[in-house]
Amino acid sequence: MKVETLCQRLIDDYKSRPTLRSGSLITTVFGDAIAPRGGKVWLGSLVAVMSNFGINERLVRTSVFRLSKDGWLRSEQVGRRSYYSLTDLGREQFDQATHRIYGTPATDWDGHWCLLLLSGLDTATKDTVRKECGWLGFGPMSANVLAHPAPDLAELDVTIQRLGIANELVVLNGQTVRNEAGMRRLAHQCWNLADLDERYGEFVRMFRPLMSAISSNSQIPDNTAFIARTLLIQEYRKILLRDPMLPQQLLPADWRGLAAYQLCRNLYRALYELADQYATEVMETADGPLPPPSKAFLSRFGGLGTGGPRSTERRKIDNARA
Repeated sequence: MKVETLCQRLIDDYKSRPTLRSGSLITTVFGDAIAPRGGKVWLGSLVAVMSNFGINERLVRTSVFRLSKDGWLRSEQVGRRSYYSLTDLGREQFDQATHRIYGTPATDWDGHWCLLLLSGLDTATKDTVRKECGWLGFGPMSANVLAHPAPDLAELDVTIQRLGIANELVVLNGQTVRNEAGMRRLAHQCWNLADLDERYGEFVRMFRPLMSAISSNSQIPDNTAFIARTLLIQEYRKILLRDPMLPQQLLPADWRGLAAYQLCRNLYRALYELADQYATEVMETADGPLPPPSKAFLSRFGGLGTGGPRSTERRKIDNARA
């Protein structure tokens, strides 16, 4: 089956959902394609890009307005054009999400847990900490204890400082010394791993045909690659940002999150250059096209590298245009 046909099916599936979350998809476009390339874009470019997904100009403008109102985006007027970029808060949140979405799964674990004691906080602050630290993968071991076996401590420190609770929140380091099997069962309950596993399985079923089609098709239109890459990350991040990223020792033996990661990594590597070419052709800043991707972008999924089948095809196309 053609790549274009499979991409259209993905778009149709996205549009058929009861609630069309255009703001969520715009967030994915910003995080995946715009943030690593300067982080600013003309609204008209964004309207053109989102039309690929069946999202009209009115929905784009409404969604961008809401993202700005919620503190994610800021606008800058240059003549009659509006340009949007991430706020400091938006960039901080994107940096945290980027680390998780494009990073590699945890492998080594020393058996220690990071524990957050909420008992010294008021009720409203507890709710905020549960939500914000939940994004970092912390789960509720009890009403007043959040835990994670291998958190990113730098991200935790940033979150604690931003919430202004450095002097109220107690952070401990603990270790399981008895009944490791019981702790494993408790971990499964705290993070609802069965639901996450099912979601990962559905992700694999959704995108595996696209990987097969791309592997046998050396000619993929740039805009098709962009659509596929965006929907790939849209679906993957919705699951991954729920995933506490537990080490393998705490996961089920047949955990489908690993297969989902490998599929997402391989498909992203196959698509990223052609998708970036489309972004260069369509998206504008006040100074012209988007700048080249940052060096950090090339470290996604363990290193995007060059020389793969899509890189070869990209060079062929560029040589033909020269």
